Amino acid sequence: MFAAASHLATMSAPAKPPAPIKTPCIKVCVVDGESGLCLGCYRTLQEVAAWASFSEAERERLMAELPGRRGRIRPEKLGLFG
Repeated sequence: MFAAASHLATMSAPAKPPAPIKTPCIKVCVVDGESGLCLGCYRTLQEVAAWASFSEAERERLMAELPGRRGRIRPEKLGLFG
């Protein structure tokens, strides 16, 4: 029993969960075939897939550029979810 207690004493405390990653996702995950952009957040599929691996600076840069992408999607498509 002493060995088991000794082992428990040397185990480290569980790690804190990572901080949440900032994301532009609004849970409208539909990709427009013409532009290749999500109709909800205006990211490409490649950007969505790689989002967690981007640095915070890369995510911030992309998030700043997303509103400008809206014009690449035909307005009638945007009206489907707004």
